[in-house]
Parts: sequence; structure tokens; C-alpha cells
Amino acid sequence: MKKKHFLIFVIPILMLFACNRDAFIEDDTAKIQFSTDTVIFDTIFTSVGSTTKKLIVKNPYKQSIKISNINLAKGKSSKYRLNIDGMPTFSAENIELAPEDSMYIFVEVTIDPGNDEMLEHDSIIFITNGNIQDVDLVSFGQDVHLFDGEILQTQTWQTDKPYLIYNSILVDSLHTLTIPAGVNVHFHKNSYLFVKGTLIVNGSFDEPVTFGGDRLENLYDNWPGQWGGIWLLNGSLHNTINYAEIKNAKVGVRIDTLIDPTIPTLFISNSKIMHHSIAGIYALGTYVTATNCVIANCGMYCVALILGGNYGFYHCTINNNWAWNTRSSPSLVFNNYLTIDNQPVYWGPFSGYFANSIIYGSADNEFFASSVDVEGGMAFTFDRCLMKLDFESNDTSLAMFNNCFVNENPNFISTEDFDYHLDTISPAKDRANTEIINLNLELLQFDIDQNNRLSDENPDIGAYERIE
Repeated sequence: MKKKHFLIFVIPILMLFACNRDAFIEDDTAKIQFSTDTVIFDTIFTSVGSTTKKLIVKNPYKQSIKISNINLAKGKSSKYRLNIDGMPTFSAENIELAPEDSMYIFVEVTIDPGNDEMLEHDSIIFITNGNIQDVDLVSFGQDVHLFDGEILQTQTWQTDKPYLIYNSILVDSLHTLTIPAGVNVHFHKNSYLFVKGTLIVNGSFDEPVTFGGDRLENLYDNWPGQWGGIWLLNGSLHNTINYAEIKNAKVGVRIDTLIDPTIPTLFISNSKIMHHSIAGIYALGTYVTATNCVIANCGMYCVALILGGNYGFYHCTINNNWAWNTRSSPSLVFNNYLTIDNQPVYWGPFSGYFANSIIYGSADNEFFASSVDVEGGMAFTFDRCLMKLDFESNDTSLAMFNNCFVNENPNFISTEDFDYHLDTISPAKDRANTEIINLNLELLQFDIDQNNRLSDENPDIGAYERIE
């Protein structure tokens, strides 16, 4: 009898256990796992061709799970095809995975480099209990120079095809990367151009050097934060950038170093630095000179000059009409300290000179300077600048405002279209200081469009000279 009772008691438990293992998990937070979050087809295609990669999908749970839908985001228009359970398809439904089991999805792509984009993107969408996950698909649709996490020694890039950067690159100490006019450089998500040595960018008016993300669809033209940015690391020196367009990064150019206090760590001219999620130029205790530059539309600051340093900005247009979310920071900020335990600690003296430049934007105040009070700790001058400024927010004893024009709208052609040329009624017209141009004639006589500033009665403030 005891044996009979024992069997009656055990059998239901075994049945319950079996039922639990066969039941599907229904938690809407349940996620399947993947062998990678991005399937990269790393062959450089020089002719029409196809290749196949595999993706492993795993159920990490001790219960079965049902994937209600697997599909390509672009559907039948995708360059990619899937093979799920031996069936070529663009989508599948109600795929069951046993406890702690895995399945293979084979992904194939066919590329025509003569017609396709440089990069072909898509993604595989997985829906499980209403929970959406995706795996990116990336392949090269044109012939490119590919760098993937490499350390570069002295070299000059070519102009024959674009450059594509994956997993960042580093210009090594004591080495120089030279980028000639007309080169287009594309960065994958979160990738940087790190520089310990020297960066020389030799663009021209007709053929600027462009730095941007690797998403080439129109939707991403002005989308911020697509890649990391250009980062001049400690030890980098004598960097020059002329006629570059740097856009859509987290920080356009970050400068962390001061090797020679008599020569700028970065001299940047005739360049556009726009649509960055944090800052256009972010400089820490260094030496930067900028001429004829447009720095605009950034998530926090267009220009942040902190921890002291030596800075000169001549005929620059700094304007921030950021519209992606709420912005609380001014376009232009200075300080001479590092904050430690919520206390400012003096870092080094600050010297700044802004001449014939525009500092404007959609905020009530577009400039702010703060300083640790030490003798000679901070001094700066604005000479013939058009500025949006709240004097109550700034310690004006730190600065000299020489014939500046405060809170006058510069009347750009279109901030919505990011066109910072001056309209015919702009108060920036004919109000620049000609003396400053004459003292720096080689650098400042011509604007970013190569118009002669001295061809009419008086030069204009900002990077653009209006020609009528």
C-alpha cells in the first residue's frame, strides 16, 4: 500500500514538471539572445556578388519560447535574404525554441557596386511576447578604403574612393595623417578618429574634406551623434584643418593637449562643424586658433573652452538653433577650472580673443564665462562681435566688449536650412573691424566662400561676406 501511495504522489509531480518545461514563457520582458548585435559583411565588393553569414539565436530560459515574428525591416525591397529552418524567406512567424536551445539564421546579400549605396543597411526584427529586438545588417555596396580598429603611421590618403572607419582608428605618436582635398571619410556608429601624432586636413573650397556617419540615406543628413568625432589626444601637436565639413558626431573636434604654448595645437580654417549631439569644438586647457569657421546646431555647446587655455576666433559664425530636445547650455562657454567634489579647482589661466564674429542662437543667453578668482586667471576680449548676451548672467569684469552689437538678430538666410549667409537686412553687414583683417590679411581677406571682404565699403561680421 505504501508503494502504491508513493507512485500516486510522484506521478502528478513528474507530470507537472513536464508541463512546466513544455509551457511557453509569456513574460513580455523575456528576450532572446544573439551571437552578435551586428552582422557585418566585411568583403569589399568590386563586382556584382553575394555572400552569406550566419546568426545564432538562443533561448536562454528553462521554458520554451515562441518568436511570433521574424522579418527584414525593409521587407521585399531589402538587399538581404534570410534562410530560416532551411527556407529562403523575408519573414517567418511562430518560431518555437525549446528550453536553452538555439537556431541558425543564414543571411545572404547581393551587391551591385555600380548602382548600390556605399553602405547597405537593414535589420532583422524579432518580436517575442510583444517585445521587439533587432540585429543590424551592414554590407559594403561600393569599393572603399576600410580601416577597422587600426593604428596608423605616417601616410597620405588617396582621393580615388571613400574611407570607411569601423571601431575607430588612431594616428600614432610622432606620425602624421594627411588627408587631401576631396576625400570623404565615413565613420560607423561610435567610431572615432583618435590622434596622438598630427592630423593635416588639406581641403579646398571646391573639394572640402568631409567627415560624417556611414548612414547615407537622406533621413540621416543632419542626424546628430552618428559617430564619435575627431579627438586630439594628449601629445598631439601642430594639427591643421582647412576646408573641412565635420558633421553628425557626438563632439566634432575635441582637443585635450598643449605641447607647444607658442604654436596652436589646432589651427582650423574655412570649415563647417555642425549637428553634433554634445559640442562642435570642445577644448581643454589647450591652444586653438579658428578663422572663417561656421560652428552650429549642437546639443549642448557649439564651442566649449574649459580648463583655461589660449584661444583666438576670427570671423567665425557660432549659432545654435538646436531643435532635437531642450537645450540649457549657451552656445559658447569658458572656464579656467576643474570641478572636484562639486568644488571648482583652478586649472590654468584663460586667454580668449573673439574678433568680427557672431555668437547667437535660440536661447536667451548664448555666452557664459565662469572663473576661479586668481590674479591673471581669466581675461578675454570680444572685438566687433554680434552677440546674444544676458549681462546679468555674466561677470563682465572678466571681459572687454569692444564695440560689440548685443542682442541684435543677425538675420541669417535660413536657420531652418542651416544657411548662415547674411540676409540683406542683417545688422552684421559692414560692421566688422577692418584693422583686424589688415593685420591678418592672408587669413582673413577672403571669407569661407572666397569672397573678398575688402571689395565693398566695409567688411561684414561672421564667416560670410554678403556680396550684392
